[in-house]
Amino acid sequence: MQLLIGLFLYGIGIAFIVRGEIGAAPWDVLSQGIARHVPLSFGVITILVSVVVLVLWLPLRQRFGIGTVLNALLVGPSADVGLMLIPPGQPLWLRIAFFVIGLLVLAAATGLYIGAHFGPGPRDGLMTGLHNRTGWPIWIVRTGLEVTVVAIGWALGGNVGLGTLTFALLVGPLCQYFMRIFAVPLGDETERVRK
Repeated sequence: MQLLIGLFLYGIGIAFIVRGEIGAAPWDVLSQGIARHVPLSFGVITILVSVVVLVLWLPLRQRFGIGTVLNALLVGPSADVGLMLIPPGQPLWLRIAFFVIGLLVLAAATGLYIGAHFGPGPRDGLMTGLHNRTGWPIWIVRTGLEVTVVAIGWALGGNVGLGTLTFALLVGPLCQYFMRIFAVPLGDETERVRK
């Protein structure tokens, strides 16, 4: 249940950030850019990008769980639900509020779905897989991936702005905070949590 709630809220968080219209998260910039050129919804494109990312796992020999598959299949539709419910074109103060709400919801949702221990999301697994194969530090791999997808998404017409930079700077610390709250203790972790 924690996994499913987390994945649903992750999509809702994406929708709030997109409706903030001050710059989307890196992978969402890519989905927005693609959406400008194909007759598919943002959510369907998010699913297709996830499938492509999972294919990239194959040479990296990454192991996935049911959470990985559900992430690839459910985040996009929940983002589409959010985009249908949250109106676009709002005043700047409300768009900033949408962005802040989206960032907090997305970070909490990340803590929920990762804390459930059913496997990493497609993009997280690509990052850790490249780290394991190349030996490069995680921050270099993550930065390289996100700069690449932002550049492609921006070239295709995705929304890059102050929100994109804010997301990049704050999402890591916020996710770490919520992961501590929502992590389900497993085995010897139970003793560490009790202490």
